[in-house]
Amino acid sequence: MKNSIYTVILVILIAFGMTAYAEAASKKDARMEFKESVYDFGDVSVARGKVSHEFTFVNTGGKNLTIKGATADCGCTKPEYSDEPVGPGKSGKVKVTFVPNGRGHFSKKVTLRTNGNPGKVRLVIKGTMVP
Repeated sequence: MKNSIYTVILVILIAFGMTAYAEAASKKDARMEFKESVYDFGDVSVARGKVSHEFTFVNTGGKNLTIKGATADCGCTKPEYSDEPVGPGKSGKVKVTFVPNGRGHFSKKVTLRTNGNPGKVRLVIKGTMVP
């Protein structure tokens, strides 16, 4: 009976230790946190042409954050970002430009690859194209 109680206590202590270690390790990684990850343009005039939005993020991790690449759903959407590392506690921006070329609702995704945790972050722009 005593041995089983000690075993349970040991398992609980190990679980707490592993959780604390994982939490501390994740704080050491670079971490990209956006104020918003989805932006709605509302009505976008095709005649007026392209529209852009800047997504702002903060590196809440403990290492420099670097964006390694960005891909968009289609050629009508273009992400722009700085190659410079963003230090812990510092902020950066990702500009997404959309060229409307039709009518109706649109929803476009941009996937960022970083050296942080997580390694991929998704941004979304949406709206409705009107004449």
